[in-house]
This record gives sequence, C-alpha cells and structure tokens, in this order.
Amino acid sequence: MLLLALDTATPAVTAALHDGERVLAESCQVDARRHGELLLPAVDRVLAEAGVKLDAVTDLVVGVGPGPYTGLRVGLVTAASFGAALGVPVHGLCSLDGLAHAADLDTPFVVATDARRKEVYWARYDASGRRLTEPAVDRPADIAGQVAGVPAVGAGALLYDTVFTGVRRDGPAHQSGAALASAAARALAAGEELLPPRPLYLRRPDAQVPANYKVVTPR
Repeated sequence: MLLLALDTATPAVTAALHDGERVLAESCQVDARRHGELLLPAVDRVLAEAGVKLDAVTDLVVGVGPGPYTGLRVGLVTAASFGAALGVPVHGLCSLDGLAHAADLDTPFVVATDARRKEVYWARYDASGRRLTEPAVDRPADIAGQVAGVPAVGAGALLYDTVFTGVRRDGPAHQSGAALASAAARALAAGEELLPPRPLYLRRPDAQVPANYKVVTPR
C-alpha cells in the first residue's frame, strides 16, 4: 500500500503519504483562503520527501468534512481527479475522525471545528476514538449541556472555550494529513469500509443567487 491522504475541510491544507505501516511524509499549511493554491504543492512536497512518484500511489483518502463548501471541494475534486488518472480507489473519511485520531485520548471526548457563522461542526467519540454520533453543526450555546466539562479538541472547542470547558489546549486544533492517513490505513487493514468520497456540507453554501436576480434572454 502507498496511500495518499488529502484534507481541505479546515483551514489546514494538508497531505500525507502512508505505506501501510508508517507515515512517510506530511505537509500542512494553515490558510483558510488558499486551499486551491496550496494543495498541489503540498502533494508535490510529500512525494518528493518520500522519494516516490505519483503513479506509485495505490489508494487515496480524502477528508469529506464537514467543512465550508469552498475549501472542502478543493480536496474532494483533487482526490477524484488523481483517482481517475491513476485508476486507484478513492476513500472518504470524516475529517473530525482525523482530528480524533490525532487527539490520542484514553477517555470519551468531543471534536469540534469552526463552522463559521458562530457555529461549530462537532461529534462525540468513545475512549478508543470511535465516533459515537453523526457529525452535526450547531451553535455552541445550543449544545452546552452536552459538551460542558467533556474533554474536547479542535479549533471550534478552542474558539468557544466558555462552552467547551474541557478543551485540551495541547490537543490538535486543525487537521493532520498524517493522522488522517494513519486512521484510514488502520481501517483498511482491518477490512473496514470507508465512506464514499462525497462532501458532508451539513448546510447550504454561503454563496446564494440574489433574490431579485434579473434573467436576460435574447429576443
């Protein structure tokens, strides 16, 4: 196996290579506005560091979110394009699961990322890092009773630490390509079926057609 992992669901633009036993290389840059510019150079860096060519990749895994529409689709489209060009399978993995893998906690916990609009994407995990709930998007105040005092990681938990009072400040804030790759490699080795590479948006995109949009047709 030579697995290439990509994720652009958070402000982190990240890529990593995993050979089924260990992470060979990783690149991560945090920039919420430049996913499209940064992802392909990140892939080039990890391939160069590992000393392999793209055509050696046997599997692709991509973080499917939840995440904002514009950033999330960059990783998904790139993974789909690589998969089609190479003729290799493309697997999806919930981006929150990658953060959970990086958290490496031995107690039940929560992962929360910043969903903007004063909301968070979040899910609960057991002590083994297995996700217990479907990813959701909520205002922090609306879930305070469910997350207060529970160990939590992610940029969303850090941003709303008066609600996520158990936030682990030494835990991962953004996605790690290495963690995503490791989680996917472990699942594939165990024969588990991963998600299809389709986006988890959880809400409508920010961009909307103007309400009074005037259609002009030729006479």
